Amino acid sequence: MRGERFTQMQENETAPEGASAAAAEGAAEGGEQQQPAAPEAPTEEITYHAVEKDGQVTAIWEMQGRKHLRTIDPRSRQGQDILRLYTADHQDEAGAATGE
Repeated sequence: MRGERFTQMQENETAPEGASAAAAEGAAEGGEQQQPAAPEAPTEEITYHAVEKDGQVTAIWEMQGRKHLRTIDPRSRQGQDILRLYTADHQDEAGAATGE
């Protein structure tokens, strides 16, 4: 893939805690027998990777660890929000590095 560049963007996104416990409680209240909850594996952080070609972002990849979850169109509302957040964070880091 010549001429393409990948930029990693992070956004802290994890599954809500207690979601499986709440579901198990709901099932127990309904008269069903409660199953012991399986130990949950730690969830990996959701990250976003911008795919650039000739200085333009052509796609945004949503990743969890090394697993590709989906591709987001940078022209979509969600794509614009992700790019806007990344640009704001990137400018904050650059300002801190230069002492502004």
